[in-house]
Amino acid sequence: MLSLTTGLLPLLLAGLLGLTGAAKAFGANVVRTAPKTALARLLSSSERAALVLRVTGWAELLLAGALFAVPGSALPGAATAVLGAGFLGYLGYGRARAPQASCGCSASEDAPVTWRAFARAALVLAGGLTAAVARRAWWDALVDRPFASAGLLATGALVLFALSADLDRWWLLPLRRTRLRVFGHPLTGGDAAGEVPVAASVELLENSLAWQTAAPVVRSALLDHWESDGWRILHYSGVHGEGEAARPVAVLFALDAAAGRDTPGDPVIRVGYVDADTGAPVAVEELRAAPSRRSLRLVD
Repeated sequence: MLSLTTGLLPLLLAGLLGLTGAAKAFGANVVRTAPKTALARLLSSSERAALVLRVTGWAELLLAGALFAVPGSALPGAATAVLGAGFLGYLGYGRARAPQASCGCSASEDAPVTWRAFARAALVLAGGLTAAVARRAWWDALVDRPFASAGLLATGALVLFALSADLDRWWLLPLRRTRLRVFGHPLTGGDAAGEVPVAASVELLENSLAWQTAAPVVRSALLDHWESDGWRILHYSGVHGEGEAARPVAVLFALDAAAGRDTPGDPVIRVGYVDADTGAPVAVEELRAAPSRRSLRLVD
């Protein structure tokens, strides 16, 4: 198995370098992504960064061709190992000096450098060193053990695929969407399908006209919540009256328990006020005397 692996490594490396090299050498995204890379900061120029990415892409294409055509030669493997070492040094610089910048490894991702970029560069380094000492052509390995070779190539391709952040849209995002469809969204907080989180109801309420109308009375964050007959009741505390006549009041908002931000139309929200001491309803007209909130001074 070891000889089979070393024999097929040049083919895997050729495929990886061919894809990333073509993206840099011919991709239309190079000019757009170059300013977002750590390379632009290293060179203090987006134009120079784009040029270096193009040149690196051509170098990768040449190495891919050499690994594919002359797998038994030490020179392509050694050059690939040097390229991998250079990638690791560049990624270390980017992570230390520009942690929010992308690496530009495939000229199409905008995400910051993560462990996956380091792992892929390390594989290029290790694979290059292995290919430099290998003396068996990849086509000999395919002929001698075709089924084992196919399985090994498929496994290696999947590993490289998983380590490429720019390919997440092809497998990771669909996988996450499937998980949400099967197991539900983690923010639902319950077993009932389609249950709207309380935080979503609060956000919907605080962006409504009903909240703006009752805001001068409200004096607290959400205190309690419960559901009744399809309504979600949100309980806040407040104050009505002025001076010595000021009394605490419970402010109750009722809205559709199934309403969320994606629900079409404006939600129906009912507002009720209850005297906190007597439990008697408070008329809306009485709330006009509610003391206004004082603005806090900002200290310089």
